[in-house]
Amino acid sequence: MIRHTPLLKSLRLVLSVVLLAAFAVALLPVASDAQLPVIRFVKDPDLAPDFQVKDLDGKDLSLQAFKGKVILLNFWATWCGPCRAEIPGLIELQNKYKDQLQVIGMAIDEDDDTELRDVVKSESINYPVALTTGPVRMAYGGITALPTVFVINSDGRVVQKHVGLYNPALYETEVRALLNLPISARIETFNDTGEVFLKHADRATMLPGVNTEGLTTEQRAAALHKFNAEACTCGCQFTLAQCRIYDPACKVSMDRTTSIVKEVSTAHSNASATTKPQTPADPPAPATPSTPPAPEPAPTPQTPATPPQP
Repeated sequence: MIRHTPLLKSLRLVLSVVLLAAFAVALLPVASDAQLPVIRFVKDPDLAPDFQVKDLDGKDLSLQAFKGKVILLNFWATWCGPCRAEIPGLIELQNKYKDQLQVIGMAIDEDDDTELRDVVKSESINYPVALTTGPVRMAYGGITALPTVFVINSDGRVVQKHVGLYNPALYETEVRALLNLPISARIETFNDTGEVFLKHADRATMLPGVNTEGLTTEQRAAALHKFNAEACTCGCQFTLAQCRIYDPACKVSMDRTTSIVKEVSTAHSNASATTKPQTPADPPAPATPSTPPAPEPAPTPQTPATPPQP
């Protein structure tokens, strides 16, 4: 009779549990690409505008200094609640991928950096922070809301822009994708039509708050041309199309684009009403052949004069 020792019984129990777990996993459905979350990157992205500023430690700060790394360029402010809420996530990302990632904080605060220094110290921020200059803000589209994060790949190109507070897990997934590390997400690409850089607003076929559904293809093209050719008079110094993307709440650009849509539609309707098909005129009656004129009588030959007598 064979006696099983307690150790042998324990090994058999562990082996049984492992086999059952493996069998259960095998029965689980494999997630298809369609079921995976999606991250989106710009197709043919633009180079990120470089800058030369001083960080809070007085050191030179530029994108060029971190060439070859993925960069999260974070525009924020000390008085912005959502900005403060995302700082711990950015700190964790910087720690986790410090050899391949660089977070840069560009603070939109007053010139006095006293409060900014206090926040950097209290939050134990481990990435460079600098006060943002006006030219840098404009180079990145004016920064309409905070926080705003530009995702820059290792080639120095802006592949995504996020406005508002986002889950740090999204940033990490994007960073890992750009670093060619495994991710549980599907990558899609899109054309920048002003969502990232306003200069590409002329590529947009739809603008916030502008309804062009009632226009024909030709009318829509004409309206979009006007949106991109006409400057907004609200003082933003943008075209109408750029202002609609930059500030969807702007009443000036909203009213003017609405008027343009009506003008284009009305012009087409008037042209259709005045241009009516004309009834072709009756062909002219064939001319009645006239009687040819009678020929003139031939002149009577004259008798030659008699030469004088000698």
